[in-house]
Amino acid sequence: MSDLRITEAFLYMDYLCFRALCCKGPPPARPEYDLVCIGLTGSGKTSLLSKLCSESPDNIVSTTGFSIKAVPFQNAILNVKELGGADNIRKYWSRYYQGSQGVIFVLDSASSEDDLETSRNELHSALQHPQLCTLPFLILANHQDKPAARSVQEIVSLSNDGSV
Repeated sequence: MSDLRITEAFLYMDYLCFRALCCKGPPPARPEYDLVCIGLTGSGKTSLLSKLCSESPDNIVSTTGFSIKAVPFQNAILNVKELGGADNIRKYWSRYYQGSQGVIFVLDSASSEDDLETSRNELHSALQHPQLCTLPFLILANHQDKPAARSVQEIVSLSNDGSV
């Protein structure tokens, strides 16, 4: 085989590799879903989202007002509006519900009885809100690693008897 034919063969192989690797066009768009993340201050909303975004857990501070994070997954992107959980901010939560396609409610499973009662009331309020009542809810009983943490079964039973 002549040098010219070998060169042509290599150029053609280079062209095929280039087409296979570079010219398929942009990857298909991943669907995006808008979620709202709510819960009392200290329940772990910011830590949860930081972990999902592979961010450093160092220097996490409570959210004042709200923050928005894009949480990438292989097949979708979750655009999460995290709403601060302080008493003076919770009254504004409903202003951020519009357009949500799902809800993440985070509660501190090791919190006081009073805080669990407040969490219960806020959860029930969200479940009954016209913009959220038809949406899927994820209720996360966070801080299960703490000694005072209640099990999920304990939290459900407290909820069923009206305590939480």
